[in-house]
Amino acid sequence: MKQILQNLKNGNTELMDVPPPKISKKKILIQTNQSLLSLGTEKMLVSFGKASLVNKAIQQPDKVKQALNKISTDGVVSTIATINNKLNVPIPLGYCNVGTIIDCGDGIQNFKKGDRVVSNGPHAEIVSVSNNLCAVIPESVTNDQASFVVPGAIALNGVRLANPTLGEYFVVFGLGLIGLLTIQILRAHGCKVLGIDFDESKLKLAKHYGAEIFNPNSDEDLVSRSLNFSHNSGIDGVLICASSNDDSLIHQSALISRKRGRIILIGTTGLKLLRDDFYEKELTFQVSCSYGPGRYDQSYEEHGIDYPIGFVRWTAQRNFLAILQLLKEGKINVDQMISRKFPFEDANDAYELIDKPNNFLGLIFEYSQSADISNTNLIQRSLKDSHSSARESKDNLRVSFLGAGQYASSVLIPMFKKTQVVLNTISSQNGLSAAFALNKFSFLKAGTSNQDIINDEDTDAVVISTRHDSHADLVVDCIDAGKHIFVEKPLCINIADLDRIIQTKQSSDENRILMVGFNRRFSPHIQKVYSLLSEITSPKSFVMNVNAGSLDKEHWLNNLKQGGGRLIGETCHFVDLIRFLANSSIIASSVISSSNCNDSHSIHLKFLDGSIGVINYFVNGHQSIPKERLEIFVDNKVLFLDNYKTLSGVGWKSFKKFKTWKQEKGQKECVHSFVSSIQSSYNPPIPFEEIVEVMQVCINLSDQIN
Repeated sequence: MKQILQNLKNGNTELMDVPPPKISKKKILIQTNQSLLSLGTEKMLVSFGKASLVNKAIQQPDKVKQALNKISTDGVVSTIATINNKLNVPIPLGYCNVGTIIDCGDGIQNFKKGDRVVSNGPHAEIVSVSNNLCAVIPESVTNDQASFVVPGAIALNGVRLANPTLGEYFVVFGLGLIGLLTIQILRAHGCKVLGIDFDESKLKLAKHYGAEIFNPNSDEDLVSRSLNFSHNSGIDGVLICASSNDDSLIHQSALISRKRGRIILIGTTGLKLLRDDFYEKELTFQVSCSYGPGRYDQSYEEHGIDYPIGFVRWTAQRNFLAILQLLKEGKINVDQMISRKFPFEDANDAYELIDKPNNFLGLIFEYSQSADISNTNLIQRSLKDSHSSARESKDNLRVSFLGAGQYASSVLIPMFKKTQVVLNTISSQNGLSAAFALNKFSFLKAGTSNQDIINDEDTDAVVISTRHDSHADLVVDCIDAGKHIFVEKPLCINIADLDRIIQTKQSSDENRILMVGFNRRFSPHIQKVYSLLSEITSPKSFVMNVNAGSLDKEHWLNNLKQGGGRLIGETCHFVDLIRFLANSSIIASSVISSSNCNDSHSIHLKFLDGSIGVINYFVNGHQSIPKERLEIFVDNKVLFLDNYKTLSGVGWKSFKKFKTWKQEKGQKECVHSFVSSIQSSYNPPIPFEEIVEVMQVCINLSDQIN
């Protein structure tokens, strides 16, 4: 299928071939009929993408600070690579979609195949959306009208926050799509509205919708005009729908407001508030969040859990339905807001237009219903270069990827590509990241079905880089299919799944490698430490300090059922590292966690040979401090490893320092060892028993603190 993507690095938009998304629980699959180009949001993204790196930095000073901290800890090379990887990943554009349901996932009750619906789906021939961000379109509402439902819901949410009552006086700054819809919604509430904009054509349309109008370029003073408009009572409420970096809009809103007036920000503006503006009048200021309650709530959007109507009357979905009702009753009119229509295949022409000065309002993409959407699995890359036959050779190891997220795209795939394997097929749930990887890394195919890859006879080895809760099932399926497996840590997130993997592995007749991406043990620095310790038989003492940094509480890794928590999901790296260096089995382990946050924890390990280890995994440190530091004490000698860049020794006769010019965490060596072991001896780089031991320890410790 076709989808519009934008590159944030250069601002280019492209109509790309992308595998159609697969159906999943609490999701709806929709074939698109029309979609509305959101001039404000999409023009902002295009402009940001086309800005220079310096201008991007100016617009995001917080990101500059993060980059400087990363340079101080990880080095310039690593930081530049991280920035480029993030900017290079294309993003989908669009969020105003009208289409017909072609499939419903498990748990969908209020929708059925064939329903005509509006959703926040992107510009794509097929979209997958949450059941809570979708609404059935009444028969009398046209596709053109329904295309405006999502921006209408954005306007409606702002109006609800302003709490208008019959007869009140409102001002609307900015008469783009959302501003004009806001005027009509306020008029439906029985309010008087003054619309403000510089564009005479938009002012004329606002007047058509029943508003009085004001152009700031006129000779009249805004405060005087507002007093005349409100019969000297002052403005009851101001809704800012404009996009500006200027602080003056807030100041002007305060000046024209009556005592205890309300100011609602729907668009964007400078937010330098003057106390005196708000103090004497006791004004209220609030920022409106998108379509309404539920937006950006993972439980609502991803898992389809609705808010009880008795506690949250108007959610995002209910706002969709309210706008549809207003359209049905003729209380909102959008016909004159449609500036132009484009066939979807000419979408690039539309983006070239909006990047130039214009007074457009609604631009609509129309989709051909004869488009080929039957292929719900794979897209293939055309093999034109002279080396294609070599890559397709049956003699080469053929590797496929399940998951195409940030770590896979920035680290794993480039490392595998350097080993000269055939990159066969890559899949991702929505197909977008898989399509990007297809072109960037020269995979042969891209799709959305993990199972098809696992069952593919052309795949020798599978790399699993999906979310943690999916690892166990995929590992078991890959073992049953006779594939070599490289699974990004952790192997699994609970004991039941670990037991299932052990049983499946032990009962398998196939001599296949199962490896977890515990890359630290393969770092050149760690290999040097291992060689220094190999001739010492006395017990060793290890102290591993990890300045991990905090995650948003809604991050999927913090969800125990999805990510397993940070002890299983991340600290397992360091349990494996110390287990490797001790070269001895773990016979005892314990953990304590912070009283207010289990993310920060200290683990104590005891090994069969008498060695001990402490892992301090903390999330409350400063970003400028290096993330990882390892200290090893043995036989009156000490080793210090700082962030895999500098290894120092004290008390060693033949060793003082080992330094690399960039951070070396062992990812390259880890991948190379996996590929080499398949191509040569089938001797696993990490013994399966050690992987199991590390996972058992981490899962048991996690159970103690959660």
